[in-house]
Amino acid sequence: MIKEITCIGCPMGCRITAEVDGDKIISIEGYTCNIGKKYAQEELTLPTRMVTALMKVYGTTQPLSVKTSQPIEKSKIFDCLEEISRHTVMRPIHIGEVLIRNVCGTPVNIIATKELE
Repeated sequence: MIKEITCIGCPMGCRITAEVDGDKIISIEGYTCNIGKKYAQEELTLPTRMVTALMKVYGTTQPLSVKTSQPIEKSKIFDCLEEISRHTVMRPIHIGEVLIRNVCGTPVNIIATKELE
């Protein structure tokens, strides 16, 4: 099976073509740098994404912006968002503060992306 993806590893936006057989990559073509090759390999075998969301804060209607500390498996995005929606945090909150540890049973944390006094 032939799969086409656009690399987002750098501004070039290379159009990469890969031949895959089940979960095995047969060939990858069209990348102009090693970032593209690595991106294609990861995207075809275990795609990951950073997740950003808003979390409830006690005593206010103003939500707090949060994100994953590192990319998580693409298949866990909606579970991650659900877990974030079940949490409410108390002020003060500092940038980088860990708000949820090991989200969805992964080694990834949910961290604050802004200050709230």
